[in-house]
Amino acid sequence: MAYVIAQPCADVKDKSCVDECPVDCIYEGGRALYIHPEECVDCGACEPVCPVEAIYFEDDVPAGWGDHRGSNAAFFDTIGSPGGAAALGAQPHDSALVASLPQAVAS
Repeated sequence: MAYVIAQPCADVKDKSCVDECPVDCIYEGGRALYIHPEECVDCGACEPVCPVEAIYFEDDVPAGWGDHRGSNAAFFDTIGSPGGAAALGAQPHDSALVASLPQAVAS
């Protein structure tokens, strides 16, 4: 895995990255989006289009946000590798890290 979706995506899920991904490896959870670590081809097309700057190279995620590399991988523990997000659709769960974040308050 080279890219991960980090904390700024929680409760935002803009999906600009989904439209840009050529291999359909960005999946939707209940509160955030997740990049499948085995399906990602490391093209980086998703990173510049994210309006909240939530997508990082795995080694560049700010340390204060926690282990989003592990969080992205853990999201797929229950669904495995479906081979594409579009056919699967949104999933009702999130990784433990994302689920533990305080919910954003709508303004």
